[in-house]
Amino acid sequence: MKQPLNGLRVLDLTRALSGPFSTMTLADLGAEVIKVEPTPKGDMIRQWGPFDQDISVYYLSANRNKKGIGVDFRKPEGLAFIRELALQSDIVVENFKVGTMESMGLSYDSLSQEKPSLIMASISGFGSKGPAKNWAGFDQIAQGYSGFMSLTGTPESGPTRVGTAIGDLTAGMWAVIGVLAAVIEMKATGKGQHVETSLLASLVSLLSVQGQRYLSVEEVPQPCGNVHPVIAPYGTFDTADGPINLAPATQDMWVRLCSVLELHELVEDPRFVRNADRMKNRHILKEILEGRLQLHTRMHWTPIMIEQGIPAGPINTLEDVFSDEQVLACNLVQTVEHAQLGPLRQVALPLQMSNHDGSTVRAAPPVFGQDTAQVASEIGLTSERIKTLIKQGVLFQADREREGASI
Repeated sequence: MKQPLNGLRVLDLTRALSGPFSTMTLADLGAEVIKVEPTPKGDMIRQWGPFDQDISVYYLSANRNKKGIGVDFRKPEGLAFIRELALQSDIVVENFKVGTMESMGLSYDSLSQEKPSLIMASISGFGSKGPAKNWAGFDQIAQGYSGFMSLTGTPESGPTRVGTAIGDLTAGMWAVIGVLAAVIEMKATGKGQHVETSLLASLVSLLSVQGQRYLSVEEVPQPCGNVHPVIAPYGTFDTADGPINLAPATQDMWVRLCSVLELHELVEDPRFVRNADRMKNRHILKEILEGRLQLHTRMHWTPIMIEQGIPAGPINTLEDVFSDEQVLACNLVQTVEHAQLGPLRQVALPLQMSNHDGSTVRAAPPVFGQDTAQVASEIGLTSERIKTLIKQGVLFQADREREGASI
């Protein structure tokens, strides 16, 4: 079935996670994405464990639905080939250090002079201006610099990183949003533009009410773990088989919670009558509630709480998540055939669009250099020229013993 971005060609010059995640999202939506990887070993992420049969699961997580080519960036002929690819593309996405594209002769200004409709998206660690513009873009550094880590953790643990590379991933998402906006404008005006974001900018943008809390009243939020800063009881509580989240955010919900747990006496207990009282005595209240909650499991309590209008849900492990009926019903895991691994399950694009089916996982992440000859042919290189560039090491084609049959 035709996808929303069919007809758009994206040249993917990215590596690691933020850029590949953004271009994978564009590929999921139907764009033709050509991933360019440097010889001799390809994207650095291919070396990051853990591995499934020597294939990086990091790489698998961010590179499906792409064509993969290998190019020697150190040779002028390799850069000339990439430039030609860029000029035959609609969108170029890169996440090199600031200034690298200029040093390779691939700056937006240079390319757009020849192709005014070109859109380029750049993802950096800290932006292209300011004293930190040349800092390397590593997620945990950005999480700390942005203040994001200062909000996460407990008073005992101190600042704690989020369990995924949230700076990389959100920067990739913002890049996609910027690219889509630029495509709409380009369709109307015929002119492309340079879209920029960074790990720092993406995380600052997610500070939300905590950021506004400081900007408006100059309060510096502190990490408070799994409890709500101003509501009690609200947070994580132990059950017989693990933790559960409970969010009785109103007085009525509090009364209903006491009824569900058969702790009716707490409603009139002066330590817990009002939310302010419960906040003062939240630690002893947690012990009392857990005394009842630990009599049964997370999934015993969850439907009971929800039926009584009390927001609740288990804290699942990933084993729980990927066998959960709700996750499966929402088609959040899809399977594609990988040339080496066979059936490969992947976390799918989390969008449902009424004009399109939900099958976004269409092609497995490419083997390094698997599509080099095909892409070179598509942009006009002759069979003999492709063979020469491969022989010279400018281009790399996987399965070289069969390249004569594939060119």
